[in-house]
Amino acid sequence: MHIARPGSALLATAVAVTLSVTALPAAFAAPSTSAVISEVYGGGGNSGATLTRDYIELANAGQSPFGLSGFSVQYLPGTPSAGSLWQVSALSGAVAPGGRYLVAQAAGTGGTVALPAADATGTVAMSAASGTVALVSGTTPLTCRTAADCAADTRIVDLVGYGSAVVREGSGPVTGASATASVARGTSLADTDDNAADLTAGTTTPVNAAGETSGGSGPGEPGGPTEPGTVRSHDIQGTTRLSPLVGQSVTGVPGVVTGVRTTGSRGFWIQDTAPDNDARTSEGLFVYTGSAAPAVAVGDSVLVSGKVAEYYPATGAQSLTQITGPLTTVLSSGNALPEAFVLDAASVPDAYVPTAGGGSVEALALDPAAYALDLYESLEGTRVTMADTRVTGATTAYDEVWVTVKPQENPTGRGGTLYASYEDQNTGRLKVMSLNAAQPVPVADVGDVLSGSTTGVVDYASYGGYNVQATELGALKDNGLQREVTRKQKRKELAVATYNVENLDAADTQAKFDTLAQGVAVSLSSPDVVSLEEIQDDNGAVNDGTVGSEATLKRFTDAIVAAGGPQYAWRYVAPENGKDGGEPGGNIRNVFLFNPDRVDFVDRPGGDATTAVQALKTKKGATLSVSPGRINPTSTAWDSSRKPLVGEFRFRGEPVFVIANHFASKGGDQSLHGRYQEPVRSSETQRVRQAEEVNTFVTSLLKADRSARVVTLGDLNDFAFSPTMKALTSGKVLRPLITTLPAGEQYSYVYDGNSQTLDHILTSPAVRRFDYDVVHINAEFADQASDHDPQIVRIDVKGQGHQH
Repeated sequence: MHIARPGSALLATAVAVTLSVTALPAAFAAPSTSAVISEVYGGGGNSGATLTRDYIELANAGQSPFGLSGFSVQYLPGTPSAGSLWQVSALSGAVAPGGRYLVAQAAGTGGTVALPAADATGTVAMSAASGTVALVSGTTPLTCRTAADCAADTRIVDLVGYGSAVVREGSGPVTGASATASVARGTSLADTDDNAADLTAGTTTPVNAAGETSGGSGPGEPGGPTEPGTVRSHDIQGTTRLSPLVGQSVTGVPGVVTGVRTTGSRGFWIQDTAPDNDARTSEGLFVYTGSAAPAVAVGDSVLVSGKVAEYYPATGAQSLTQITGPLTTVLSSGNALPEAFVLDAASVPDAYVPTAGGGSVEALALDPAAYALDLYESLEGTRVTMADTRVTGATTAYDEVWVTVKPQENPTGRGGTLYASYEDQNTGRLKVMSLNAAQPVPVADVGDVLSGSTTGVVDYASYGGYNVQATELGALKDNGLQREVTRKQKRKELAVATYNVENLDAADTQAKFDTLAQGVAVSLSSPDVVSLEEIQDDNGAVNDGTVGSEATLKRFTDAIVAAGGPQYAWRYVAPENGKDGGEPGGNIRNVFLFNPDRVDFVDRPGGDATTAVQALKTKKGATLSVSPGRINPTSTAWDSSRKPLVGEFRFRGEPVFVIANHFASKGGDQSLHGRYQEPVRSSETQRVRQAEEVNTFVTSLLKADRSARVVTLGDLNDFAFSPTMKALTSGKVLRPLITTLPAGEQYSYVYDGNSQTLDHILTSPAVRRFDYDVVHINAEFADQASDHDPQIVRIDVKGQGHQH
C-alpha cells in the first residue's frame, strides 16, 4: 500500500479540514473542502459605524489554494420580492491555504476607518440588518428566491443568510448583525449545516489575503502599540489544547521571534522571555501572516496584535493555536533567544496520550509529566533542542526526516524503532523539517544519526503531528545501511515471495522498472513464484476502460531478464473496470509471476472477475475449480478493493496453492496523534471481513485435503497483532511467519518513523519446515523503488528443509 502522506495504522490519509457548504432544508450543493464565506458586514458607512465600507470575507482552511477565477459573490435582500435580483461581484486570484480574501462592497458617508486593501471590489450596498450572501461558481446572477430553490442550484458553493433572511442554510439565519457588528464563522471554520449555529455576531475583523487588518498595517510594519498589552503567550495557550481566548482579539502580545517560515503556511514564531511557573502553558505562539511574507527576523523583539484562532490542519487532527490577521511592531533586533527545552529520554514520558474513551482530549488539562503528546502540546511554539538523534524514518520527498530522542525505545536491528502494539506507542519519535535554507534536511536513511544539536520550534501538522521546525540541524552521520540480498533457494526448495511494486504501469519510467526488477532478480535471488501487488492496467491512471496489464508485465519481466533473472511467465484475473479501488483509472490487481523452468502453473479455465473459485475434493487431494481464480469476488467485503488471486502450482510433482492478497487500505482511520483518543480504526471493519473470506476459503481447501500446502501472502495492510490477523488465522488454518522472527526484525514498512508490518506470508499446517526472510531494500531508504520491503519463504514440498 502506498500512503500518500497518508495515513497508516496511524493514519493515513490526512485530509484537509472540511469547510463545507451548509445544507438547506432541501438537498444542497456538495460540501466544499476548502473555501467558505467567513464573515459578512453590511453596516459600513452607516450612522454609528466605524468602518466606511461593507465587506464579505472568504477563508480557506484547505491544504491547496482555492482558485477564484470565474467565481463571484452575490447578494440578495433578506426578504426578496418578485423583482429582487441577485447583485454580482466578480472575483479573481485565489484564497491561499489557511488564508483570507476580502471583497470590499459599497461605501457610506459614515465611519472613519478604511478597510485593509481589498482583494476584490464590488458596488453592492448590503443591508446592515438582513440579507443573503452566496459564493458562486460563475458570474451569472442566481435566480432563486427561496431556501428550497437555492438548495437546488449546484452553482452555490457556500451561502450565509443573516438577520431575518428568507434564504439561508439550516433552521434559521444568523442574527445580531448591525451597523457595528458583523456575522462571522468560528475560527475553526467548522460547518454544521446551520447558519444560526455556524456563525455569530461580533466585532468586525476584516482580513485580506496579505493578512492585513482594518486600520492597521501588515506584519512587521509600523503602526502597532509600542508597549506590551496585558495578555501574554501563556495566557493564550492556556492549560488545555484549546486557547481560552479563542476568537478574541489581543493587543501587544510580547515575544522574541524564534523562527520564520516563508513558504507554505507563512508566518513566524514568538516566545515570551518572562515565562510563568505552569509547565502546562506554552510560552510560544505561531503568528500566521497568510500570503504575506513575514517582515520580521529571528531575534526581533516584537509586539503582536490580532485574533486568537485554533487552526485544524485536517479532520480529526489536533489544532494549532495561533494569532491571525497580525499587526506587528518590531521594538528591537538581535536579541538573545530564550533557552531551548531539552528533549531526551529523561524529559519525554513513556506514556503516549491520555484516553478520552474515543472522544476528544481537547478539554483535558495537560499533564506534560505523564504523557508525551501533552508534553509536546505544552511546548507548542517554543524552542527545543535534541542531541545525537537516530533516524527512524528516511528523508522523504517533502524534505522531512523522522528521528527519535529515545535511542533505546523498541529498537530494530537496523536502526529503526519498532511499532510493537496499539498500547505501546513510541513516544520519542519526532518529524524534523528545516527553516534554514542554508542547512536543508540531509538525505538520510534509517539508522543514520543527526550528530550534535538539532534545535528548532515545536509545530503541529496533519501529517505526523508534532514536529520540530529546525533552525539548526545536526550533522549527518551516515551509518552505511545496506540493502539486503537473500540467499538463493536450493534445488529442492520452492521459493515464494510477495512484493508491492507501488502502482506499476507501462507508462512508468524505465528506471522504476529496472530498480524493481533488480529487487526480484538480485535481492530476492529470483524466486520461483512472486506475488505482485499494485500492478495497474497498461495506461495507469488514464480512465478509459482499459483493464489489461500485458504491456506492463512484459516490460517488467523483460527488465528482470536484463537484471540477470529468469524469463517469468504470469497469470492474473483482470478486474472489472473501476471496481477494485486504488488510484482512479488504474485498475489495480494482484499478479503471479512464476519461473516455468522451475514450477508449473495448473491452468483451469473459467476464472474471471466475478466467478468465485471453489476448492474441490478429489481422490488425489484438493484441486481448484478455476485457476487462476478469485475468492468470492461478488462479496461486499471486496467493495472497491482488490480481490484475492488464487493459483494452483506444481513443484516437483506436488501441488501448492498460493493466495495473493491486497486488503483494503487504512485510509480514513483516525491518527495516533489526533484529538480523538483512543483513535477509531474505521477501515479495520472491511479488512476483518476480507480476512474472514480468505479464512473460509483456506478452511475449505483444508477440508478437501488437510495436508494441502497453502501459502497466503501479500499486502494485508494490517499488523501481526491486529483483529485482521486474528480473523485470518482463526481455527489455526494459517500461521503468520512474521512472528517467527526475532522481535527486532518483525517489520517490512516504515511510516511516521515507526517500523511496522503490513505485508505478510502465512502458511498452512502442512508446511512444517520453512526458511522465511524479510528482505530490506526499500522502506528504510530515502531512495526507494517502493515503500514496501519484499518477503520470501523457501519450503521443501517433500518435507525436507530446515526450520527458520
